[in-house]
Amino acid sequence: MNSLRHRLIGLPVLAVLITAAGCSSADDSATAAVPSPDATVTKLCRNLDRALPRTVDGLGRQDPEPASALTAGWGSPAIILRCGVPRPAEMNNPEADGAEVNGVGWLLQKQGDGSFRFTTTLRKAYVEVTIPAGRTAHGMAPLVSLAPAVKKTIPEGIAG
Repeated sequence: MNSLRHRLIGLPVLAVLITAAGCSSADDSATAAVPSPDATVTKLCRNLDRALPRTVDGLGRQDPEPASALTAGWGSPAIILRCGVPRPAEMNNPEADGAEVNGVGWLLQKQGDGSFRFTTTLRKAYVEVTIPAGRTAHGMAPLVSLAPAVKKTIPEGIAG
């Protein structure tokens, strides 16, 4: 009789797990790897998170999973910002493409899937913005929205 009780108790738990799995697979939230910078950069990134705009290129903020003050997102497919990323190796290339948008320098990297990755240059923390292939028609418009917050919260200098 003891094993029958375990089977009956196990059925509702199994039903809850199946329901939860069904909900998560239907969820099309963006995901982003959360950087793990040192405490100084983390503080700068938290300040940036508080200063970020509600909209970027006309898209409302929808942060990626897992939730973190080091990541942010707008729209779907999402424009993703990650703060405190490591220095990209491409910054060692004197032929690398770059741009300046409203006083913030960016390294430009076109990805194999047609998306673009921009990483701040000459700032105390590296901020990376990825624009998915389906959103590249507006060029660097997302950076125009993000530059004021970066300029305000991430001081000029060389990230350590």
